[in-house]
Amino acid sequence: MNSFEPGYGAYQQTATEVRAATANPYQLVLMLMDGLLDELARAEGHIMARQYERKGHSITKCLQILGGLDSALDMEQGGDLAANLRRLYDWCGQQLFAVSVSQDLEALQRVRETLNELRTGWQAMADHRAA
Repeated sequence: MNSFEPGYGAYQQTATEVRAATANPYQLVLMLMDGLLDELARAEGHIMARQYERKGHSITKCLQILGGLDSALDMEQGGDLAANLRRLYDWCGQQLFAVSVSQDLEALQRVRETLNELRTGWQAMADHRAA
């Protein structure tokens, strides 16, 4: 570990907290999606490097982020969209549980592709709202 890593980590955490405090709901979802996609990439790297304990930590973080996205859904006002997002988040979670056991990189890639498409949709909504 480099001597500057703890300080840099604290700086990153503070920067993220500031961004979250000033973000609108679309930006918050995009921040979570970006964190989720980054962690999926780390999980893939850990699987490829046969670092299974680290992979487990990454999968756990992914599941926590999915849980956060799911808990933010407004099921009363969100209607079919919220229900479909809940099913999609559930599917992603189930796939990640399976990947955690099987180390199946193709399944992990399907989850990443699905979440990339979803992120693109959230970005379009954020852009439309800003215009």
